[in-house]
Amino acid sequence: MSLVELMNTNQGLPEKYKQMTTEEMENRIREIKAELGERLFIPGHHYQRDEVIQFADASGDSLQLAQISAKNSEADYVVFCGVHFMAETADILTDDRQVVVLPDMRAGCSMADMADINQTEKAWKALGSDFGDTILPLTYVNSTAAIKAFCGRNGGATVTSSNAKKMVQWAFTQKERILFLPDQHLGRNTAFDLGIPLEQMAVWDPIEEKLEYEGNIDDIKVILWKGHCSVHEKFTVENIRELRETDPEFQIIVHPECTHEVVQLSDDAGSTHYIIEKLKAAPANSKWAVGTEMNLVRRLGQVHTDKTVISLNPNMCPCLTMNRIDLPHLLWSLESIVEGKPVNQIKVDKDVAKDALLALERMLERV
Repeated sequence: MSLVELMNTNQGLPEKYKQMTTEEMENRIREIKAELGERLFIPGHHYQRDEVIQFADASGDSLQLAQISAKNSEADYVVFCGVHFMAETADILTDDRQVVVLPDMRAGCSMADMADINQTEKAWKALGSDFGDTILPLTYVNSTAAIKAFCGRNGGATVTSSNAKKMVQWAFTQKERILFLPDQHLGRNTAFDLGIPLEQMAVWDPIEEKLEYEGNIDDIKVILWKGHCSVHEKFTVENIRELRETDPEFQIIVHPECTHEVVQLSDDAGSTHYIIEKLKAAPANSKWAVGTEMNLVRRLGQVHTDKTVISLNPNMCPCLTMNRIDLPHLLWSLESIVEGKPVNQIKVDKDVAKDALLALERMLERV
């Protein structure tokens, strides 16, 4: 479901929640959590606002939350504080009786929207004409359920930024080439780290419906979907150069959704979980410039007061769609559950869920 579709299907927030104070909303959320007890489970992604993450029963990155969702069987209601594709994954991995709710249906993902199923089916047909049955599809979990299902049907799997290397290595034991959706940067950085030269990577442009590559196509090992994260693409080579000149004591660590040039010029790169653990283990008084979502960077600075933690891009703003989840929407979703009329339920079509589960399970059994 695209961002436009999400916004069109979103029920408007009732006026009463706009009139409540922060204290009133927080107190009511605590009451509902106490009332529902184990019947309610609230997973929260690291990029969520502080006002929301304080109520999460578990916080983590995509891999952690996928694993927690797969193991969660006690809760009747899963109120997912993240974005749409994460709630879809939770619905796929949980039991049929469990209800998954996204507090605000506008919390989508621009990266996931960069690969829809119609584009992917067309690309698969065109690439099959050029390469035959030599390609295995892999999709970043930051993708729609339909794209996960496509990978499941075609022998592929999902990946996260934490396990992308392991999953790419596995893919090459299955087929000669891979198609990596929808984030070209994670695909490129992962493949490069595994020793595949840039000269053996091509880019599929879903808008122009063509392969971007100069050379003999028989040399291609990795086909990258032309998609990206609108947040991580905003960290630039110029950001790094300016920081190196003004304060060379800073160590620069970035997420692998950043461009290849930024990753190569940084001191380190890794998943959200990796970045969190790296800063936790860093010595006191060390300085860190972090290239990832601003809510997390700010929280890391608040937690590690013995270190200096800044954003690599001083003009960075939080992920706008992830930031859609706020106290009013969280409270609204919880009260609707108490009233027996859950709003904004996420329900993946059974046939789509069945194939998507194949892709997810191929990942989960290898991590």
